[in-house]
Amino acid sequence: MVPGYDSGMVDEPISFPRAPMGPSADTIPVTRFDRLELGQILNVYGRMVAAGEWRDYAVDFLEDCAVFSIFRRSSEMPLFRVEKRPRLRTRQGQYAVIATGGLVMKRGHELAQVLRIFDKKLLKALG
Repeated sequence: MVPGYDSGMVDEPISFPRAPMGPSADTIPVTRFDRLELGQILNVYGRMVAAGEWRDYAVDFLEDCAVFSIFRRSSEMPLFRVEKRPRLRTRQGQYAVIATGGLVMKRGHELAQVLRIFDKKLLKALG
């Protein structure tokens, strides 16, 4: 017999209600990174983690943008944010890399081109 365990109690599974699926009037559209975009971002992130520069990340999916935040430590402000804003697709480009102070380091129409800003930082970290 295990102390503190009442054999008369039955463990019942906890059920979680599912959110309604499909389009409806009360759901808010959310901007997301697709699998290819997330793969490109995680490739750069993995190289910088291996170089010892970055340690943590967070992903936020909001109504008007998707944000991949990069941290040196999880208790700090993000060093960089990779943002996808589809509304800017026809203007200056939907992808941007933004530094801690809000400085837009690079903006463009192609994610791979925007992420090349980190190649310089990787070379500096390895050298």
